[in-house]
Parts: sequence; C-alpha cells; structure tokens
Amino acid sequence: MRRLSIRARLTAWFTGVLAVTLLVFSAVSYILLSYNLWHDLDSTLEGVAKTVAQAARPPMAGIPPDLEQMLRRYFGPSFPERYYQFLDPYGQVDPRFPQEALRPPHISAETLKNAAAGYATFETVEAGGEFPLRVLTFPLKLSGRTTNVLQVGMSLEGLFRTRRNFAWALLAMMPVALALASGGGWLLARRALRPVDRMAETARRIGAEGLGQRLAGAEAEDELGRLARTLNEMLARLEAAFSEMRRFSADASHELRTPLTVLKGEIEVALRSERDSAEYQRVLLSALDEVERMTHLVEDLLLLSRADAGALRFEREPVEMDRLVEDICKQGEILGRPRNVQVSLRSLEPLVVEGDGQKLKQVLLNLVDNAVKYTPAGGHVGIGLRQNAKTPEAAGQAEVLVEDDGVGIPADAIPHLFDRFYRVDPARSRDGSSAGLGLCIAKTIAEAHGGTIEVASALGAGSTFTLRLPLAA
Repeated sequence: MRRLSIRARLTAWFTGVLAVTLLVFSAVSYILLSYNLWHDLDSTLEGVAKTVAQAARPPMAGIPPDLEQMLRRYFGPSFPERYYQFLDPYGQVDPRFPQEALRPPHISAETLKNAAAGYATFETVEAGGEFPLRVLTFPLKLSGRTTNVLQVGMSLEGLFRTRRNFAWALLAMMPVALALASGGGWLLARRALRPVDRMAETARRIGAEGLGQRLAGAEAEDELGRLARTLNEMLARLEAAFSEMRRFSADASHELRTPLTVLKGEIEVALRSERDSAEYQRVLLSALDEVERMTHLVEDLLLLSRADAGALRFEREPVEMDRLVEDICKQGEILGRPRNVQVSLRSLEPLVVEGDGQKLKQVLLNLVDNAVKYTPAGGHVGIGLRQNAKTPEAAGQAEVLVEDDGVGIPADAIPHLFDRFYRVDPARSRDGSSAGLGLCIAKTIAEAHGGTIEVASALGAGSTFTLRLPLAA
C-alpha cells in the first residue's frame, strides 16, 4: 500500500482537527443558543405574569382596558403569540376575569399543588398544534393565601425555528470552512515543504566527486534550517572522509610501489647474467629487507583498517608499566647507538594498567624510535613513568614521557603529526623503515586503551610526547 506524502498527511491531519473543532464548537454554540432562548422565553413569561398580576392587584376588580396595549409596548408586536388566563384555586377558569387564551391547557394536579403552596411552575405542554407551548403557572396571593392562579403561555414556534435555522446555517458553513481550510492547509504545507524538495533535488545531484556542494537554506533559524545545517555537516564529514581515503590510497600505493620497484630492479639485474653465490645472496638479502618492509607496512595498514571498522580487539590483562618502560629503554639504547644518541631512564614508578602488553610496547617503541630519528648525534632521549597528579580527576592515570633535545617540530605541523603517512621532513625520514604511520598507530592503540597522546615541541628545543593510560582498578 502506497503511503501518503507528508504534504497530504499534514493536510489530512489539519482538516481532521479542524473538523473536530468545528463540530465541538457547533455543538457548544447550539447548546448555548438553546439555553439562552429558553432562558429569554422564561424571563419573558415571568415578566408578562408579573405585569398581569400587578394590573390585577386587589381588590381584584378586573383587568384594566389598556393592559393589552401596555403588554404590547413592553413585549413587542409578537404578544399575540402569548396568552394569559386566570384560574381559581381549584384550577377552574375564573369568570370574573377576561381571558386571553387561544388554547387553554389543562393544569396538572402537581402544578396546582405548587401554586397553592406559593410556587411558580414552568411547563412545556402539548396543545394540539404543530408546536408545543411554554406555560408559566403563577400564584396570586392575598393576605398570605392563594386567591387565584395566573397562567401565562407562549408558543415555542419562534424558538424551534430559530434553533433549526441556526443548525442549518452551521451545517451549510461547515463544509465550506473545511474546504477552504483544507485548500489553505495544502498550499501552506506545499510552501513549507518546498525547501525539502529543493534539498532532495540537490542531494540527488551530489555524488562522490561533488561532495563540495552544500544544501541551501542553512541560514534559516527553523527546523528546516537545522536540517540543512545537519546535512551540510554530514556532507563535510563525508568529503573529509573521501579525501582521507583518496590520500590514504595514494600514499599506500606510493609506499608499496617503492619497495616493489627496488625488489623488481634488483632481481632483474641479478638475472641478466651469471652471478656468484655471494652476489645472489646479497640480492636475496636486499629482497628480504624490502619484503619485510612491505610486510610491516601491510600489517600497519591492516591494523588501521580494523580500527576504522571498529574491529580492533586487544587482550585485557594487567600490564606492569615499570617493567615495560625498562624494556623499551633498553631497546631504545640499541636504536640510538648507530646514531650516537643516548637513551636513558629518568624516572620510574611502579604502576599497573590494564591492556595488551605487546600493543602498548609497540606504542612506546614507536615514540622512542621517532625521538631517536629526529635527535642529532650527541643528543639525548629520556623516558619517564609517573602517576598523573596535576588534577584530582587525572590522579587515576599513568603518564609515560618521551623527551628529546632534537630539532623540534614546527607549530603548523603539530596538528597533523598523527595523520596517516604524514612526515614533518619527508626527505630526512626516508631511511627505508618509516612510512609515516608510526605515530598514527601509536595514537590509535592508545585511544583503544582509553588513553591519549599529547605532544609539546618547539623548533630547536626538542619535543616531549606524553602517553596517558588509565590505571588498573
């Protein structure tokens, strides 16, 4: 079943709510009109009764001849629709008074009893005509005793006709109001949702090669403006992700192409002519070095791909960081000897974290290797382990500091230092082992352990890398 459009659903909801509102309003208006008509009718009958009773005050000598003109002056030309008659206390017509009753109704025993007790009674009675009568039975007293009963009545024709005309007017106006409201609602919904149509059209034109386009309407301070801003932010993230993927693919291809070219060239040279065993051994060793380099690069790329996919999993076990730092310091000494760089241990506290010891070792080794590479001959690299005590919130962290007095890092390069394949000095770092992934992998592993890596550096003043990891409970 095809679902209605948002525009149609909004119009249907608006029309439905308006229809219910009009029905309730019409019902309440009809009830209030009926109440007011009945109230006005009863008030008019009571006014007629009091006027007639006042005119027939003791000694009950009769009705003055100008009573009808007086009633017409007070109650309008519709007075012939009303009538009055005098009864004795027993409910019989009193012959002493003239009567103005076209259709004198029969008085009930209960009404006569109320009159004898001094209470007026309103009744709606059938008088044989098309419309019923509204009758007020009003007691006339003399010296505390009911001497006569006055009945004043009026036909309900006017009241019924007024209610019927009002009901027909409501029924006639409601479809017109609903038609106008639904048409206006449709136009308003169409106008309000027009920016959404434009967004959809723009989104259909945006492809992988056109992610730089943005949706219009983001400047509006309403729901559609927020939607446009959200979609533009998503497009910006997608554009950044596609750019990163393109750069990553290009850099990975470049890094793999170099060792493959070297490997292919050496093998081709070795096959051009007969060589002795020593020459073949040298070619195979060189080829093995290139293969190992590609193997490390592929492993690093696989680790980063798993991290991007959220599939990076580590062993969780207690790791004694003091022993791990001591091992890294010893390996750093071996790395620094060919470069005449001294690596030493500056501080050490017995701290335990929870994580994968081999991966944490890889993080520290990458940091130390990076420090050794960018420290000139005769320089020094220091490693320290301590508990973070800068703030009470950070007291549950272990800090590993790797400091060097090397060339430092330019300020504009620090924000990109942990990007993939990024090198501060590509010409200098091209030593056959660096692909620009070491710091990126170190940050990825640290964040997977709930930690962080920060760097502080200045040109000519060295650099300090700080690895923070949460302590084990």
